[in-house]
Amino acid sequence: QVQLVESGGGLVQAGGSLRLSCAATGSFFTVNDMGWYRQAPGKEREWVAAVTRGGATNYADSVKGRFTISRSNAQNTVYLQMNSLKPDDTAVYYCNADVRLSYLSDYTLRWGQGTQVTVSS
Repeated sequence: QVQLVESGGGLVQAGGSLRLSCAATGSFFTVNDMGWYRQAPGKEREWVAAVTRGGATNYADSVKGRFTISRSNAQNTVYLQMNSLKPDDTAVYYCNADVRLSYLSDYTLRWGQGTQVTVSS
């Protein structure tokens, strides 16, 4: 079984910073693309950022210049450094990852359990 274990959420004042982590644990062959989504109360889940295995990154316009996504392939972990946080960034943040269970299997998308980020004004 593969699990994505998230950590790092919490309460922060506007203008502050948080760093989220998400580690893929369990038995698997490799991890390809990894990313972050978020879901605010009463809203649909939205994409935040993504990083390929090779390190190429992409960001939603709403977080560009404030958030930085990175990863450690050795530790199968993806990070989201969030700076200059705004109250609008308040949401549950979910990581995801394309995981290949074995050499012969296809990639399947896995999700973390979510971590709450609350930004007070």
